[in-house]
Amino acid sequence: MAETGFTLPVWTAAAARAALQGLRGEPVDLQQPLRLDAEGELQPVPIEAAAPLAGGSVLAMARSDPGEGVLDLTRGVLVWVQAQWLADAGPWLELRAGEGVGVIAASGEACLSAYARQLLEWNLRPLVPADRRLALEVLIPEGRRLAERTSNAAFGVVEGLAVIGTQARVQRSAAPEQLEEALADLRRRAAGADFGGDLVLVIGENGLDLAPRLGLPPQLLLKAGNWLGPLLVAAAAAGVRRLLLFGYQGKLIKLAGGIFHTHHHLADGRAEVLTALAALEGLGGADLARLHAAASVETALADLDQCQPVLAQRLRTRVAAAIEQRSRAYLISHGQPGPMEVGAALFDRSRRVRASGPVGGRLLTALSTPALERPGGAP
Repeated sequence: MAETGFTLPVWTAAAARAALQGLRGEPVDLQQPLRLDAEGELQPVPIEAAAPLAGGSVLAMARSDPGEGVLDLTRGVLVWVQAQWLADAGPWLELRAGEGVGVIAASGEACLSAYARQLLEWNLRPLVPADRRLALEVLIPEGRRLAERTSNAAFGVVEGLAVIGTQARVQRSAAPEQLEEALADLRRRAAGADFGGDLVLVIGENGLDLAPRLGLPPQLLLKAGNWLGPLLVAAAAAGVRRLLLFGYQGKLIKLAGGIFHTHHHLADGRAEVLTALAALEGLGGADLARLHAAASVETALADLDQCQPVLAQRLRTRVAAAIEQRSRAYLISHGQPGPMEVGAALFDRSRRVRASGPVGGRLLTALSTPALERPGGAP
């Protein structure tokens, strides 16, 4: 498989390091040597240009390239980073969201994933003198327009693109190659001496970013993309004992309808699944029709929250329980009737966990315990 390009955090880090080089009075490398993980070798990442500005700051630019054959709205997007020294006391780095960079509406903080911040730590901090502080302003001139094509605002990110990503390379979430990569990762983990039998499957970057914030250990997380069915079967075959499905409610609801490849080009049925489960909870008539006609699962549940909040929560819980039941049936139908527990925990677009199934609630608590940080997995 051809290697993909880099995620937006990598291009941001490359531009930031180039700007810092200029700020230090050094020649700027057009191929920035970056550490892309905690222990890996330096990887050259190209930038477009860097130049000093009046007032002593330096501006550098990189152009996003997600790689061949990848559908990604950041392709060709310019990422600018302006760097300057700060003389006051404080942390070594001050991040500012410039034009086109998303901010978290609740706090006004620039929306950079934990991995994006780690890249800056690994690659910039060694170049910042102990008596200096560095200010970085990240700008994505096209970001505000491009953000309109994403669900950023629904997740509480406004004014531009979020600089998120949990790894250096772009993943093809709907392509067969992505499944092969995930299966290989799963088998490698299961064969490890420290494997404790626990796994958390997440679908997208929001889940990968949110899960550690809720206390789920990063070493348990595996990005499934849209290939949940094959990965469930492979996990059971590999000896996973406790598996938590952690994902956005508008996506994982497909599993409650028996749809185990969740890419929208292949199957949807979300409105029908939600309506059927709502009817089982007692919703009927015009209320049920409105639920079915809503623009999305998120909108349907939010509207139901306004008029019948208790029923809305019961419905979310029923969805999570149905996901667990269908997952168990899927495993049995694919020749894996073994002891693996499958739980489901659902979050909404405001990044709050809203419901879990009977198994999921228990696993969400158990897998978040500090004991899991020790080798050997489950307590």
